Amino acid sequence: MRALHRSLAIGALTLALVGCSLLPGALNAALDGEWQLQQGTSQGAAVPIAIGHPITLKIDGTSVGGTAACNHYGGRLEINGTTVTFAELGQTEMACQDDGAMASEAAYVAALPRVTGAERDGDSLVLTGPQVELRFTLIPPVPNADLVGPRWTLESLISGQVASTVLAAPTLQLKADGTIAASTGCRDLTGRYTVSGATVKVTLDPYDLIACAEPMGSQDVHVMKVIGAAGGFTIAIQGSSMTATAGEMGLGYRTGTTGS
Repeated sequence: MRALHRSLAIGALTLALVGCSLLPGALNAALDGEWQLQQGTSQGAAVPIAIGHPITLKIDGTSVGGTAACNHYGGRLEINGTTVTFAELGQTEMACQDDGAMASEAAYVAALPRVTGAERDGDSLVLTGPQVELRFTLIPPVPNADLVGPRWTLESLISGQVASTVLAAPTLQLKADGTIAASTGCRDLTGRYTVSGATVKVTLDPYDLIACAEPMGSQDVHVMKVIGAAGGFTIAIQGSSMTATAGEMGLGYRTGTTGS
């Protein structure tokens, strides 16, 4: 299923930072970090937390984003005095297979427009407003994972500025012996690779050229165009996340498993 990019109906969100009088740069720094929602209420009802579908908020200078249980969202952080505004918000539009994740996302996205205050206390961040309270904890920074060795699991397909979710959780592993093992969701790939700086060039072993049936076919083509790019693909690693890009196309991976 292909995801469509749309602007969030929630509009711009304005937060007044509670108990602080900071210059804009310091205000950004005060909110910087990657946060995970622990609990929340909106209009007298709890914001449900779906196991395996975290709600996160990442603030990095003027950039904001995260996951809303199912879809990815992002936007820009604007500072005006001690007021911060989350503007130009957009998100992927992928149907959630899990009803609990859908309910969690809907409640969170509906609560954000009613937030009027933010207060950070160490590793805790609380967003509040009329009949709204969202409590986050800071996600500890993760040391950059090694490119070679871990098994990377594909989480998103990237086309320009648009990211969409994937089917069947394809993987990619660059092994210490110079071989590669990968999958697209409908085919397995093997071959050899070389690394030069941040560029990885792959020579694939012969594989079946028969096209994969939809809905996996489009994903297969996308993955193949990046991994099999003639000039190689560029790698960027941050914590446990890795992005592989070739031109305007990219693949977003995450690791947590090291294979043999």
